[in-house]
Amino acid sequence: MIKDILEPSIDQESKSFWDGLKNEQLLIQYCDDCQNYIFYPRSICPHCFSEKIRWRNSQGAGKIYSYTVVHQAFGPFKQEVPFVVGIVELDEGVRMMTRIIGKREDIAIDKRVTVVFEKVDDPIVLPYFRLV
Repeated sequence: MIKDILEPSIDQESKSFWDGLKNEQLLIQYCDDCQNYIFYPRSICPHCFSEKIRWRNSQGAGKIYSYTVVHQAFGPFKQEVPFVVGIVELDEGVRMMTRIIGKREDIAIDKRVTVVFEKVDDPIVLPYFRLV
């Protein structure tokens, strides 16, 4: 079962992120002191060390910063090869590693993408991105 292998370690810093995905919201943190967005979830701002962090709903739009095609995988994803994994730079300025959906020949650096919410197992929902 995917859940046994993939289940994320949910802590105080990341709980809102995972809960948002279940509700089809891509939540990222924002620092009220230095006005920077933050990803991955943390308890203090990595830019200014402030604790004045809150969650904001991302528009889920961005561009491909980098990517690779996975031809060999293990566990629950071994039946899904080949697939594309990449780093997406959101319009808010943060980057996240994710699965990119679309025709492989159309995927390229700087192409625009938007978030889709993929339920991979109950209760696991992951943010994937598809070409716009």
